[in-house]
Amino acid sequence: MKPRILLIDDDPSLRRVTEYNLSSGGFTVFSAPSGREGLALFHQHSPDLVITDVQLGDLDGLQILAAVKKESPLTPVLVITAFGSIELAVRAMQEGAFTFLAKPFDREALRLSCRKALEMRALLEQKQQLRGEVNRLTGTEGMETANPAMRELLDTARRAANSEATVLIAGESGTGKEVLARLIHQHSPRAQGPMVAVNCAAIPENLLESELFGHVKGAFTGAVSSRKGRFQSAAGGTLFLDEIGELRLDLQAKLLRAIQERVVAPVGAEQPEAVDVRLIAASNRDLYAAIGEGTFREDLYYRLGVILLHLPPLRERREDIPGLVAHFLLKVGAPAGVRFSAEALSRLKAHPWPGNIRELQNIVERAVILRKGLLIEPAELQLAAAPQPATANGLPEIPDEGLSLEAVEQGLIKKALAKANGNRSEAARLLKIPRHVLIYRLEKFKI
Repeated sequence: MKPRILLIDDDPSLRRVTEYNLSSGGFTVFSAPSGREGLALFHQHSPDLVITDVQLGDLDGLQILAAVKKESPLTPVLVITAFGSIELAVRAMQEGAFTFLAKPFDREALRLSCRKALEMRALLEQKQQLRGEVNRLTGTEGMETANPAMRELLDTARRAANSEATVLIAGESGTGKEVLARLIHQHSPRAQGPMVAVNCAAIPENLLESELFGHVKGAFTGAVSSRKGRFQSAAGGTLFLDEIGELRLDLQAKLLRAIQERVVAPVGAEQPEAVDVRLIAASNRDLYAAIGEGTFREDLYYRLGVILLHLPPLRERREDIPGLVAHFLLKVGAPAGVRFSAEALSRLKAHPWPGNIRELQNIVERAVILRKGLLIEPAELQLAAAPQPATANGLPEIPDEGLSLEAVEQGLIKKALAKANGNRSEAARLLKIPRHVLIYRLEKFKI
């Protein structure tokens, strides 16, 4: 398909000559004698390139340039004029023109400028597509927020990304811990290296050591050849260990050594191997409580948590739901025009979200598949009822008019702080939550 060029010039003879020169050069040309007619053709044909004169009578070329760039930023614009002043050329370039040609211009110079402009457009489109593909594969394009606390967390994550410090991400299942880890990796000096993710809970215990650190041939029955571990595979990049709380204590000790000494010992090897990785870990468990239970090493907890990030659940950032819905509509490939009604979005905002963002993605995908029209209504959401916590002695009764969960939570935090005489660590112990989670709640509730 020939590249399409829109030519706007009020000089009939020059317009005919230029149109002929471009057509014979392999381009499809649409021409207009005025700015308004040119913009009408632009909207009708969506050309690949626009060439416009500066002096047009009704609109000037810089107005055409601004209108084109506003509607289609990737469309290059060539500005031509008989008044070849340096000031006008500079202004056109500053406002986004690809180049500036003074009349009379050489036929080959015009064709060459058009080809270069179209090559630039192709490169910009390719770059945009590649960026979109990277974001689609990593999922980080969904890490946008309108929530102040979440915005601050993302800012902290981006600043932490520039360091080599280990990062510990806490949060409920489905809140996007791996997405946040990938965002940190992509903003780090290691972004050109690999990002290797391991779910520690999904690998059988008897295979986990070999999976992490590798093994040599003959190390155990079935080890017919040597194999790299995930630490070695992540060399020069980032290793993300999800559900770190599921590691056995003996593996926790080996992990601590790997972090501190930057070496790993493959199963069956006589000598350790040096490794160069940046470690990010995550857990939906209360690791601080696990320390008290004797199932997680205290020294490993503090070594992992040089940077502590707590991802809030979706129910604490409901203002992000419309943006996440729009993101998931794109991600699941919803047809053009499909959207959620205002009533459906209100219903989503009121849902308790026990499954967090993962649950929202599933609901959007299901609604797109089962929808009856372009507009998705509340009845098509099929929201599951949230699981009810078991009743226990000491919990307040819920009156018919309901009560505020946040008010109850604030009251408990204030009571714990009073009982601990203001000691945050002791208050966190009384509430059976990590200290950093308590601090997050204190900041959230401005206590």
